[in-house]
Amino acid sequence: QVQLVESGGGLVQAGGSLRLSCAASGERPSSNFAMGWFRQTPGKERDFVAVVSRHGISADYSHSVKGRFTISKDDTKSVLYLQMNSLKPEDTAVYYCAAARTINAGRLYLNAPDYDIWGQGTQVTVSS
Repeated sequence: QVQLVESGGGLVQAGGSLRLSCAASGERPSSNFAMGWFRQTPGKERDFVAVVSRHGISADYSHSVKGRFTISKDDTKSVLYLQMNSLKPEDTAVYYCAAARTINAGRLYLNAPDYDIWGQGTQVTVSS
């Protein structure tokens, strides 16, 4: 089983940058999982942010972060990253990384129910 632990959240001014990390332990995510980032604010559903395919070649982003955020992973270290640039106050949320078990190396998953394993989340706060 894979365990996921996020880090890198914090308080940043609008226009600034943060890099989130998600360290995986246990089963190697690169072997069997597509990996994604979601975010959630109080009282709202968990929203898709970004996803990278199991083979790492394909990625997709929500419209609201496309061009500002970049998802990547280091399979040698079993770490998933989310580089967030040009942050806006509306990016404030708890960010979660997640793993979707798949036999399809190129498939991308944009919906939370497709994911099997979740981290505990890390808070990102962007001040105006």
